[in-house]
Amino acid sequence: MQDSSNTRRLSDFQKGARAVMRSGGRRMTQQRGLLLDVMEAAEGHLDADELYRLARQQDPRISLSTVYRTLLVLKDHGLIEELHLSEEHHHYEIKGTDEHYHVVCRQCGGVEEFTSELTAQLRADLLQQTGFQVEAMDIDISGRCARCRAAAA
Repeated sequence: MQDSSNTRRLSDFQKGARAVMRSGGRRMTQQRGLLLDVMEAAEGHLDADELYRLARQQDPRISLSTVYRTLLVLKDHGLIEELHLSEEHHHYEIKGTDEHYHVVCRQCGGVEEFTSELTAQLRADLLQQTGFQVEAMDIDISGRCARCRAAAA
């Protein structure tokens, strides 16, 4: 059942998020739905301030404290990931099913995702050599992106 305040068509992710929130004893409030909408539309890595700025374009009444509280709830329910990308603040992204990693430009702060077959090989090597079965892997690489390198040349 959709909230009466929310007549837009829900994405599959939003439907799943509502079910997760309900199973955890929480409602998908208008603000929680709005923040997930903004994150889905951005398809990137947003910090809380950027998420707040984008959400205020759709709902000027939303507060920064609401954004932080909502991020905590969404993270606790496994709907989003909090990323520590070699900066002093966190970035957030919708939790996906595809395994990916991040490269962060130290000059402009840009973040790009990448995948690699090497991680599967690393998992296999660790299992074979040590018996250790990897359950999660976080790889964040920092350097300078092509645009910043080109601008410096």
